[in-house]
Amino acid sequence: MFDAFLQGFTLVFQWPTIGVIVLGVAIGAWLGAVPGLGGIIGLSILIPFTFEMDPVPAFALLLAMVSVTATSDTIASVLLGVPGTAASQATILDGHPLAMKGEASRAFGAAFTVSAFGGVFGAFILAVSIPLVLPIILAFNAPEIFMLGVLGLSMVGSLTGGSVLKGLAIGCLGVVLSTVGTGDTVPIPRFNLGTDYLIDSLPFLPVVLGIFAIPELMELALKDTSISRVPKDQAKGGGILRGMKDAWVHKWLAVRCAALGSYIGILPGLGAAIVDWLAYGHAVQSAKDRSKFGQGDIRGVIGPEAANNATQGGALIPAVAFGIPGGVGVAILLSALMIQGLRPGPEMLTKDAHVTFSMVWTIVVANLLVAGVLMFWSRQVARVAFLPGHLIVPGVLFFVFMGSWLGGASLGDWVSVIFFGILGYLMKRSGWSRPPLVLGLILGDIMENKFNIAWRVHDGWGWLDRPIVLIIIALIALTIYLSARGIVSTRRQGAIQQGEGRERNPLVSLMVSVPLLAFFIWAPIESAEWPRSIRHFPATFALPGLAFVLLIVISELRAVRGAVIEQAGFGGAWREAREKALLRRAVTFFAYLIVMVLAMLVIGQKLALPILMYLYLRRWGEYSRKLSGAYALAGYAVLVVFYEHTLHLFWFQALLPEWVIEVAPKGFPTWLF
Repeated sequence: MFDAFLQGFTLVFQWPTIGVIVLGVAIGAWLGAVPGLGGIIGLSILIPFTFEMDPVPAFALLLAMVSVTATSDTIASVLLGVPGTAASQATILDGHPLAMKGEASRAFGAAFTVSAFGGVFGAFILAVSIPLVLPIILAFNAPEIFMLGVLGLSMVGSLTGGSVLKGLAIGCLGVVLSTVGTGDTVPIPRFNLGTDYLIDSLPFLPVVLGIFAIPELMELALKDTSISRVPKDQAKGGGILRGMKDAWVHKWLAVRCAALGSYIGILPGLGAAIVDWLAYGHAVQSAKDRSKFGQGDIRGVIGPEAANNATQGGALIPAVAFGIPGGVGVAILLSALMIQGLRPGPEMLTKDAHVTFSMVWTIVVANLLVAGVLMFWSRQVARVAFLPGHLIVPGVLFFVFMGSWLGGASLGDWVSVIFFGILGYLMKRSGWSRPPLVLGLILGDIMENKFNIAWRVHDGWGWLDRPIVLIIIALIALTIYLSARGIVSTRRQGAIQQGEGRERNPLVSLMVSVPLLAFFIWAPIESAEWPRSIRHFPATFALPGLAFVLLIVISELRAVRGAVIEQAGFGGAWREAREKALLRRAVTFFAYLIVMVLAMLVIGQKLALPILMYLYLRRWGEYSRKLSGAYALAGYAVLVVFYEHTLHLFWFQALLPEWVIEVAPKGFPTWLF
């Protein structure tokens, strides 16, 4: 085995393997940094190029690309408050507030340091743990994996906002929304509102980009500010070296979270979706002083970033040893394995062990290489935090809408981005934590599958007395209790709460809670006539969600009553709430987006998006025609060169392009439209 370990090391540093690792790192760094792209798209693009390659270079290219996306996705999470990939969602909570303080470089320094450590740690865990993991995997059956998902939701719901009830309610919403589409066991459409767009499921990318990206961009647009609220010459939080020192100071947190990421990553289908949230929850719960979490605490960056990179190695263990893919990306890697004539199982640990260990060394080299490169460039990247916000908004909007289009190439994707953008903005401005919704949407499908298996095998709820299940239930109760106690203690001390889910605006909050109450009433009624196998799971979360929201509405009505008395009438209370939430300007911003979508129906995306960029800069940002035009032309060039000719994207069939194709003379460049 040791000889195979050394042989894998030698193979990685031979040509052309080391060259394709560098290429894979470059591609992965780009895909991770751009919201909406990520490793799955990269694997889909690169896998055809590996057909004629030898096994070691082929996996070096794919693994190098996919393993570094969990490092470069930190850029969007910190600077924009937008998850570059699903693995960086928890990093937003403290990474973006650090950028708002002018400390983006510090966040990058800490994140890239622990990312490199986590990636290397996870790779060596892969190397030493393959013979030992079978008992761990066998110990977690359907009931345990379902309850682990509930634990993740409880942690995120109770730790990422100023209200445990709101966090848990919005987590329940995410899980119920994950059941939209045709049921797995019985082909009956669920909650699809009679539309073909929702017949399969609610697409993930439009939801996460709308719920996170649009509200953050609106902050820049409505307040006419840069990402950093502190001028560059007044930023005193330190740079990259300060972040590296932070990583060393909190080294044991990084070690614990990397270990957590490695071993949670082993669990098929669940690890990558939940590990950064569990690491964030551990960082909060293990801290003596929790008051700065959500406001720019560097520990909230170190924990998730160490864990999500370590997951890469852990996720390969069940795939290589047992042929069990832990997610879409690992499933694609397994297909590449079989294309190369290799089979997961004992042979990968004996005859082909050198290939397995070359994967280990590839992850090590790729993580060290991307950390060094990004560390070198992070000072320049961090300068984006001090640019005028109006120069950032149209470019990021461009990638948000195109990122959502990549998922299903449907008009419904853009409508979903705007709808969840509105929801996300109202949630942000009224004290509703957004991460639980996204996590519920991610975990829902996995949890429903495990729930149904547990229900059938144990004939109902008989699995609740299993030892590991009871331990997880105790952890859930303890998490909620400690979180609620911490929030109550903070309020009694009169401390000003800031960060995700901590704004208080009861009138605007009712604009979220009342429709949510109606949804949780409608969902069980709508599902009442469905077969039990597809009805029980959404009802299991809709009914607690209804109870949580009912308590929230009662509390908010009391707060509104106090505001009405204080402002001497409802009109005064509404004006104060509207001005605090900047609702008038928000309506104008969303009008821009809606008009752009309507224009797209007529002139197509290749014209509508650049025109939006131009009009935003001219009318909202008040920039010159020359600058606005150059910006729009650059966006048009990216649409044509990257999305059309590189990704071969399918465009919406608008009226103008179809008419031009019909009447254009031979040789006319119809691709312009």
